[in-house]
Amino acid sequence: MPDFAYTARTLTGQKVTGMIAAQSEREAISLLAGKTLFPLQVTVGKGYLAPGAKLKVRGNIMAGVYNQLAALLRSGVPLLRSLAVLRDQTSNKNLKSILTEVHHKVEDGNSMADIMQRFPKAFSEMAINMVRAGQEGGFLEDALERVASFTELQEELKGRTMSAIAYPIILGVVGSSVVTGLIVFFVPKFAVMFEKLRERGELPWMTDALLNFSYFCRSWGWLLVIAAVVGWIFVYMRLQTEEGRLLSDRLKLKVPVAGSIFQAFAVARFCRVLGTLLHNGVPILKALDISRDASGNKVISQAVAAAAENISSGQTLAGPLASSGHFPKMVVEMIAVAEESNTLDKVLVDMADGLERRTTRQLDLLVKLLEPLMLVVLAAVILMVVIALLVPIIKMAGALG
Repeated sequence: MPDFAYTARTLTGQKVTGMIAAQSEREAISLLAGKTLFPLQVTVGKGYLAPGAKLKVRGNIMAGVYNQLAALLRSGVPLLRSLAVLRDQTSNKNLKSILTEVHHKVEDGNSMADIMQRFPKAFSEMAINMVRAGQEGGFLEDALERVASFTELQEELKGRTMSAIAYPIILGVVGSSVVTGLIVFFVPKFAVMFEKLRERGELPWMTDALLNFSYFCRSWGWLLVIAAVVGWIFVYMRLQTEEGRLLSDRLKLKVPVAGSIFQAFAVARFCRVLGTLLHNGVPILKALDISRDASGNKVISQAVAAAAENISSGQTLAGPLASSGHFPKMVVEMIAVAEESNTLDKVLVDMADGLERRTTRQLDLLVKLLEPLMLVVLAAVILMVVIALLVPIIKMAGALG
């Protein structure tokens, strides 16, 4: 039985925190209510690994599952029969195991949303909460369709981003390999030829520097490789900590040109998830807690957490977001207007669409500029190597003439 961490208020308004054992989040909330506590936040304890937590299914497959389940339910097929149909027709082993477990537990009378929590690598927290809201509000088909639409948009955006940066990455790897091969294997063959020029002090400085660098790479290159591997392991382990992720995300936002792209994508994800959750009836404090993690950036997440604290004390969302300095002014202004007109859910989704379109265009432009720049740098490095080798050869040929 998992432990749930909770933040709640007593009858006198005092805020209390603690842990409580329960089979599900809903049961934890009921137990807290029985203790005359009003829960503000209930989350699964960090040390708890749910059954099936390692079963992973790709987002594009899950989008199809949500769409098919919504279509079956809308056609009048009961939920249990719909889950059985999806389970029997899928060829994905992980998905079949997940749907089998969900079917059995729902058949035993458990809530579908509670069972989905056991598979965090297949069902996102947003999907779980939207399904819970759909079940409680009687609009499960609509909730599933919105989850499917959201998942498809996220997968499409991820695919466009990966395809945009794939060519520069391949170009960088191939270019680095070519230059390394030249310096380590090709340049040393000229060392004996240029030895007499070096003894007479007639070897050009560029050639001398290239030969010394090549000798260093051949003699001590293994140290560079070990240092790179150790450095990568250190950085990777550092990024697994809260402080490391926070520092990394803060540096991302400060990178020239690319920082604004990172910021816009994080804000767009936050707006889309928050708008979708609010549209499906999820309470704003719970929706903020989910959407801040969905932003993918710890700095943005902290700003949203501070805004949630202000909302719980009766303030607006736009004010603390503006004071954080991590949200574009246009976004904050639109949120402020939407709060006044009570159209926050719709405005947030529209803002996410606009931000993603503009940022995708900026990313495409940046990649198009990056590709020729990398080619120019690669050509310049190779040209320097060639010049450093040709100049003394031309000198030697002139002396012989």
